[in-house]
Amino acid sequence: MQKRRILLIVLALGILIVWRQMHKEDEPKTIHITGTTMGVVPYSIKYMDLAGRDLQNDIDSLLVDFNNSLSTYIPNSEISTFNTTDTATYLTPYLYPMLMTSREIYDKSNGAFDPTIGPLVNAWGFGPEKKISLDSSLIDSLIVNIGFDKVTFDATSAKKNKGVVLDFSATAKGYAVDVIADYILANGIKNFMVEIGGEVVCRGKNENGTYWKIGIEKPEMTPEVGNLFATTFIKNTALATSGNYRNYYQEEGRIISHTISPYTGYSVRHHLLSASIYAPNCALADGYATACMVLGVEKSIKLLEATPEIDGFLIFSKEDGSLDTYISLGVQPVVEIIK
Repeated sequence: MQKRRILLIVLALGILIVWRQMHKEDEPKTIHITGTTMGVVPYSIKYMDLAGRDLQNDIDSLLVDFNNSLSTYIPNSEISTFNTTDTATYLTPYLYPMLMTSREIYDKSNGAFDPTIGPLVNAWGFGPEKKISLDSSLIDSLIVNIGFDKVTFDATSAKKNKGVVLDFSATAKGYAVDVIADYILANGIKNFMVEIGGEVVCRGKNENGTYWKIGIEKPEMTPEVGNLFATTFIKNTALATSGNYRNYYQEEGRIISHTISPYTGYSVRHHLLSASIYAPNCALADGYATACMVLGVEKSIKLLEATPEIDGFLIFSKEDGSLDTYISLGVQPVVEIIK
């Protein structure tokens, strides 16, 4: 009886091994591609595909087209031409959706997110042009042309006031993530992660059958960057993080961050160090993260509470220099702070 039982077990295992070998081709293959876009911005894309297709060439071509539309670093891009001529008839599928998304965030954030802030960002030394010597009168002259209400558009064309300069750098990475995510979905792939420069969209589950897990950096202005402050599961949504702890310089003993307030024309000064925003798409997440970094802690919390389609994870400093957090109710179950 014992021998028979062992024989049956061996036979069952043999059948299982043969069955798995026969159906191995039915298992999706994990594809991981990496590269750079927008000059030096790294991207990482992972997806599970039954056919094992390598989509990198198509993805790189899409990113080149995207850059040729919305990059202010390219003199003849669609956005650069619009900035020069003040009128645009859309040549690509990218400009109009970016204008619509910008209008939504601009209105809901009361102008904290403003894609016309570019001239001030450049003047402070965070754009494609060299930093210039600034004083209050020059800032006042630049701020006259700030305001997305000076841009009008419909589904076919756009125009703006003379002197207004559009710059979508605050949302470009997020929007590029959406473009690639849509392309992957259109190819019938349902489980994937697209990350460009830290902005991410995740759909379905990873190769282990669990939701995608993303790290959120500790906001430290030290050479030892990259330490994680928290991890979060991403369940079929987008996540973008903005902070002042990476892109800054010191001038006369004062830290000048890359977040310039469209209200004042000066670098923001408050206790909010990092804003991670969850949204239905990454362009929205990216834009709202920027808005939060302009607004500071209290106003960001009010914005999050008034905008049901987004959630937020804010890291800020207290008066004694220690770190504290605010986590929206909707994402409290998926955020784990690393002790």
